[in-house]
Amino acid sequence: MKYKLKDIALVQMGLSFRSRIEPDADGNMVVIQMRDLTEDNKLDHSNLTTININDINERHLVQYKDLIFRSRGRTTTAAIIDQEPGQAVVAAPLFLIRATSEKVLPEYLYWFINLSSSQAFLHSRATGTMMIMIGKSALDALEIPLPNLETQEQIVALADLLNKEQRLMRDLAEQKEKLVKAIQMRLATESEKP
Repeated sequence: MKYKLKDIALVQMGLSFRSRIEPDADGNMVVIQMRDLTEDNKLDHSNLTTININDINERHLVQYKDLIFRSRGRTTTAAIIDQEPGQAVVAAPLFLIRATSEKVLPEYLYWFINLSSSQAFLHSRATGTMMIMIGKSALDALEIPLPNLETQEQIVALADLLNKEQRLMRDLAEQKEKLVKAIQMRLATESEKP
């Protein structure tokens, strides 16, 4: 059975800051911005900006396994919060996506949103020509097939294995390139000797 994302998850725009985000070393929370998301759809926790916000609505606080969606730019994928974020909020134009149904795993949503077919659907509803923008209505309308939780777990496990294999293959290719270049350099310098 298929469900629209809005029926199984909360989709909300990140906080809109009226001016430039001002870091505060003594602040009470961190803010997640577009630059904090890596190419492989992870959150880089190392350089999050600490800020001070008073009277924040609880629904704006990021939770473990929430998804952060890039709504603008060339890359419009989701990242998953894979460790406890502490006191954190998301800055606009990012979207916060939180599974609200017990029928869906957040990791499954993460996998499905990042599929090329889902990306094609979202891009077909994007606005803008120079800067692609995906609105809340496009995310809300994304139809997601929901197999049982056990099948979702299997899909997520397979996706994780594929990602690990791809990382290993990239690492292997890099090591092979270094080795070949070292051999080439050695051959080039040995041929200079009489």
